[in-house]
Amino acid sequence: MWRLDTPGGYAGCMIEDLKKRALHRTRILEGQMRGLEKMIDNEDYCMDIITQSLAIQKSLRSLNKLLVENHLRTHVSDMFAAGGDQREMAVDELLKVYELNNVRAETK
Repeated sequence: MWRLDTPGGYAGCMIEDLKKRALHRTRILEGQMRGLEKMIDNEDYCMDIITQSLAIQKSLRSLNKLLVENHLRTHVSDMFAAGGDQREMAVDELLKVYELNNVRAETK
């Protein structure tokens, strides 16, 4: 589906299996976040709260991997096939994600 309001004009193009897995991961994250909130509210042991927080971060990385995979298999492949400005936009998007990830990793 082509849209003018998104980078590259793409939207609504998720691979069904990846979409299903990504939605499953978000539901797991919801439960993990509710658990973390309860742990903080109950003033649980700090190391237990930190362990839960780190598990959530791992789940987010897993979700991001699925989203990047979908983007590569759908939008990026189409953008590369189109060539020209679309190809450059795909490269810029991937570099931006790479930089965001590395900036986060450097602050650890």
